[in-house]
Amino acid sequence: MKNEVSYTLLADGSSDEILIPIISWVLRQHYPNILIQAEFASLSRLRKPPKKLEDKIIHAIDLYPCDILFIHRDAENDSYEERRKQIAEVWSSVKSQLPTKQIVGVVPVRMSETWLLIDELAIKTASGNPNSDEQLSLPSLKKLESESNPKKLLHDLIKKASKLKGRNLEKLNIHQAVHLVAENMNDFSLLRNLSAFQELENEVSKTLTIF
Repeated sequence: MKNEVSYTLLADGSSDEILIPIISWVLRQHYPNILIQAEFASLSRLRKPPKKLEDKIIHAIDLYPCDILFIHRDAENDSYEERRKQIAEVWSSVKSQLPTKQIVGVVPVRMSETWLLIDELAIKTASGNPNSDEQLSLPSLKKLESESNPKKLLHDLIKKASKLKGRNLEKLNIHQAVHLVAENMNDFSLLRNLSAFQELENEVSKTLTIF
């Protein structure tokens, strides 16, 4: 087993960088003694950002060399299985020309924010009001993956927890706050009740056995 594993996250959008703490947590659960190096593929900053997934993969590995490429796609209106199949097909078409030979698909049902709707204290802390007395009423785990708009719900919960009003609320950097929710979460084990997260963890476990 290597002492160090590097990975790059290739995601749908910049806001999906929130998956980094989750992926790193999963890796540490299975191999607590290895050093983990994480990079987020910020392809939107390129002069001509690639549009096709195969081109995004090539650019991500070229600019952010890694042992494992995590490829994120939200399921949204497609099924989980369809998204996973799309990732596998595209990877199969390009992998022979790339130095990185291992990928892991990351496919939250709906959106990445779904996986942050489990920790009330992290949300309150990210809002700037960790001692907020607001009851946030997070979705139950059984209903979490059927939440129609987890991004909006998370934004609303952060605003509610902050207890800010008027101009002060308008000044709240909601996108930064979402990132802080992920960074303030130390335990993602509740997500093991979700099928999509179970698939992610199983795939990570299988992938790491080759190192």
